Amino acid sequence: MTINRRQLLARSLYLSGALALSKQRAFAQAAQATGLKDLYKEDFYIGTAIGNARLTNPPAGFNELVAREFNAMTMENDMKWERLHPEPNRWVWDYADQFMAFGEKHGMFMVGHVLVWHSQTPSWVFNDADGKPLSRDALLARMKDHIDTVAGRYKGRIHAWDVVNEAVDEDKGWRKSAWFNQIGPDFVDHAFRYARAAAPEAHLMYNDYNMHNPGKRQFVVDMIKRFKNTGVPIDGVGMQGHVGLGYPEIQEFEKSIEAYAAAGVAVHITELDLDVLPVAWDHIGAEISDSFEYSDELNPYADGLPAEVEEQLAERYAQWFKLFLKHRDKIARVTFWGTGDSESWKNDFPVRGRTNYPLLFDRDYQRKPAYDAVAALKQ
Repeated sequence: MTINRRQLLARSLYLSGALALSKQRAFAQAAQATGLKDLYKEDFYIGTAIGNARLTNPPAGFNELVAREFNAMTMENDMKWERLHPEPNRWVWDYADQFMAFGEKHGMFMVGHVLVWHSQTPSWVFNDADGKPLSRDALLARMKDHIDTVAGRYKGRIHAWDVVNEAVDEDKGWRKSAWFNQIGPDFVDHAFRYARAAAPEAHLMYNDYNMHNPGKRQFVVDMIKRFKNTGVPIDGVGMQGHVGLGYPEIQEFEKSIEAYAAAGVAVHITELDLDVLPVAWDHIGAEISDSFEYSDELNPYADGLPAEVEEQLAERYAQWFKLFLKHRDKIARVTFWGTGDSESWKNDFPVRGRTNYPLLFDRDYQRKPAYDAVAALKQ
């Protein structure tokens, strides 16, 4: 079974009413400039992640660049639990609402990130007033209230939700998070059911890193099949796409695209960036709690990327996009985790203080050779 962009649109509200008109206006305004979204419009959405600093204080030309190049947007951090609901009786909607207003102005495919995650979730979520762990039923009720509130607020406006993020621990099965320990593995089932009830027309996804890993691949495929057999609603799988010049093997990544699609879901490349720096202690994942000591050997390009490495970056990006185009009938969206190099989390992860160059636009938001390589595949 393959799920293409038109089938994704059929579930989302992307072509409905006022949003369709907004999209038409946005494209009309950008008609004189061709961006990646236009080059790849028959293949899949091209997206970017936006942080609150760029929303509230964008550099000159940033908003125009985003509108020209992308037709999908993800909120980088400010739809996560610790930002939206930092205290039991306090909700903070400012940045999320700004994100929605910006995206809707430009007719974007809007992605909500994330409803249930073990990280960036305040400790009070899992505990009662005395600081003791909540019971299974009490924590499920707290999860449901959060999903009802967040997904309900943006019902019909968020087109795809990362419902559960990073619940699988490489080859070891379920990650032993507080969600798992206090509820059990069916916390994922409940999260998807709650999300469908709160946002019935949204595209619901499971999102994770290292999704090329054969053990994780099989575990997620088995999960999807179980969901399909038991009526748990799932529409897509997000492969985060935190890759590097030498990892992972593209063939393994391709096997996962094929396997998830064969299980009956759309594939999204959700957090694409391409690390050019030396790998720190064989670290190639995206476990945000990981941190390694700085050394100059791990930060070789502090003063700029050498031309030969810039060329390697361009060639590697072209390889990845050739793969995505090969499987365009299975891939609904390719989203970069950031727009320009200066804002990328890869500057500080997993080694703080490094200078990285993982995106298609440089620190001044100028197109890099990697951009030209990706664009050239469609010209």
